[in-house]
Amino acid sequence: MKEKNKITFHFGWAMSLLPMAIFLITCILFFIVFKSFDMNALAVGGFLGLLVGALFTKTYSQYWNSVVEGIGKSSSISIIVVLLLIGMFTKLMAVSGVSQGFLWLADKVGLYGGLFTAFTFLTTCLITAATGSSIGTLFTAYPILYPAGIALGSNPGVLAGAILSGAVFGDNLAPISDVTIASTGTQTYKYKEETADIGGTVAYRLKYALISGAIALVLFAIFGGSKTEINSIGHDMMASMNAKGLWMLIPVVVLLIISIKTSDIFKAITGGLISGILIGLLTGAFTANEIFSISEGQPVGFLYNGFNGMVGICLFCISLFGIMGVMEDSGALDKIIGFFLNSNMAKTPRGTEILIALGSMITTLFLGGVTSASVLTFGPVADAIGKKHDLHPYRRANILSCFANSFPAITPFISAFIFISISVIMPLQSEYSFIPSISASQIFLGCFYPMVMFLVLMASILTGWDRKFETKEEIK
Repeated sequence: MKEKNKITFHFGWAMSLLPMAIFLITCILFFIVFKSFDMNALAVGGFLGLLVGALFTKTYSQYWNSVVEGIGKSSSISIIVVLLLIGMFTKLMAVSGVSQGFLWLADKVGLYGGLFTAFTFLTTCLITAATGSSIGTLFTAYPILYPAGIALGSNPGVLAGAILSGAVFGDNLAPISDVTIASTGTQTYKYKEETADIGGTVAYRLKYALISGAIALVLFAIFGGSKTEINSIGHDMMASMNAKGLWMLIPVVVLLIISIKTSDIFKAITGGLISGILIGLLTGAFTANEIFSISEGQPVGFLYNGFNGMVGICLFCISLFGIMGVMEDSGALDKIIGFFLNSNMAKTPRGTEILIALGSMITTLFLGGVTSASVLTFGPVADAIGKKHDLHPYRRANILSCFANSFPAITPFISAFIFISISVIMPLQSEYSFIPSISASQIFLGCFYPMVMFLVLMASILTGWDRKFETKEEIK
């Protein structure tokens, strides 16, 4: 911070926390009380907090300058631009039939019961890794995989947990996930003026995701259901799927390879989009009009819908960046960071990592399990306290996002992911008489991956395994 406490408030610096408090109250009301998951509404809550906070500042003009500066930081702009671009790729994958391709494969192999539940987890992992959208995966996978799984003998609670676990897996790992982008974009180097790169962060995080995923896969196979014969309902549903969707794995691989090899998310998205459009057209997954066109004077197509679909979360990010700008220039952020730095736990790298883990989890709980919001909120604090012991940005980003995606993301009666799961399953019960009612607790108990990931990451922190430090030799 170039100038200390550039903005001041009536009744003291604590009033600078008012915008954040109003923002958090908005999150709780929408996600927990009203069970509404509208990102535009959350953005309104953020800007409302800024407007109310401005009433208590002594330096009104500088207050809004701080808001604009918070929004205008290069790291903030990068996150917003990337989110808008990945929206296009997300919609590309949604219309291309990836899920239908996986169901066709399951029918041909003859999976049922626990094996189908494990297959469902693996499928949703790949879908979310491809699209970068956990919520999009939930809305896509449940209508297709859940009825089929119930018909094929899967345990309802564990099957629902497998779909949610797969969504969390991809949300935590995908280079185009908003959580990955947020956790990476908020972590900067100590010895050079750069943020962590997405490709390096994903490569570092991969081992944790694969270990946790492999253990969870076995658990889903064991506890996911009984080995029953494929009944007529299940067979008819599976036989109606289309193998063409499997071709769309190619642009996913292209995107992942470019992202990891070049550490350039913009090149990766470009490569994924171009290859995806070409393969989709060649295989007949969609037509040219479905890419981008005008219908009755209105723009349509997955490029437009994908871009437009990300506007809400971008506005949400803008409001949060503005709030963080106020907290930084008022000295509030320094006080919060100082509280963590002065903690006895912050005296060692292990203790600092535990603090980052706890802070990430508590923030996620306050925000109703919305991991992208919690990572953006607590990320600057994790960045500051992690630098004290030269913890590498990759390591900090990993702890930040993985713990946010653990128990807080699946806590019953708080988690937005579980609320969405129930809201999608309930209409299916009216369409398929064989689908039973399911509770939030049942879904929670079936979410093996977030639970295993928590244990794997905690073991890494306590033992020091794979702890990575930043060195001055990394300066280019």
